Amino acid sequence: MSELTSAVPVAPVAASSVKSAPLKTSQFKVPGEGNSAGISVTTVVVLLALWALITNMGWVKPLFLPTPQAVFQQFYEYLTGAANDKPLWQHFLASMFRVFSAFALACITAIPIGIAMGMSRVMRGIFDPPLEFYRPLPPLAYLPLIIIWFGIDELPKVLLIFLSCFAPLALAARSGMRSASQEQINAAYSMGASYLQVIRHVILPSALPDILIGMRIAIGFGWTTLVAAEMVAANVGLGQMVLNASNFLRTDIVIMGIIVIGVVAYMFDLLMRWVERKLVPWKGRM
Repeated sequence: MSELTSAVPVAPVAASSVKSAPLKTSQFKVPGEGNSAGISVTTVVVLLALWALITNMGWVKPLFLPTPQAVFQQFYEYLTGAANDKPLWQHFLASMFRVFSAFALACITAIPIGIAMGMSRVMRGIFDPPLEFYRPLPPLAYLPLIIIWFGIDELPKVLLIFLSCFAPLALAARSGMRSASQEQINAAYSMGASYLQVIRHVILPSALPDILIGMRIAIGFGWTTLVAAEMVAANVGLGQMVLNASNFLRTDIVIMGIIVIGVVAYMFDLLMRWVERKLVPWKGRM
């Protein structure tokens, strides 16, 4: 048997066949993983270049789409106070006060109500019907009623933005209270935790990611409602600036105001993402 074995030539075994590396089909291990900042910057640059090309070549009339230079000129004039209007910082501060006061008030009220809805069927039965009724309504639908009830001062403006922020925050908090698994809750009870301790140390940390997402959505709704809120006899504010410019067909000012509103909203969204990474670093890793 040994002679037969020695007579048969044995092919050398390649080292790669002994320990073959796994086939790698992508640069990243998880679908969608990776930094997209470079792609985003390129997209913005391309869009700006197309805008400049289309407008400077005269393919679109300035009434419908002004050049980037005209928009930047209006931004500079409003920023330096040279415009035939209040300076940009006054419009900006007025809008920031309305949006963030309404947003803060919504956080103070909607999050506890949403938590109570998630923990109590009685609270859910009380608050769920009005929330689900008014949530799909556009703010302009109940704007006249708010004006009739509360007049045309600052209160109806803040209230309109508050109502647009309230529903997504409350529903996100209610949904988040269901995020903790039954195994986690039972494990806490088995270690001697009380009902309040389970809520504090198990359920609320599990609900925090959903609450933060609700805050991001709510502030987006707040900025979306800004223009509608400042239709109520406002003489200052970014939304009022846009509306007033549209009455005089000043498209350059309209686009400048839209860009400012969008950039501010995007900056706050980036801030909320940073807060989310700091407060819930485990999100998406479990």
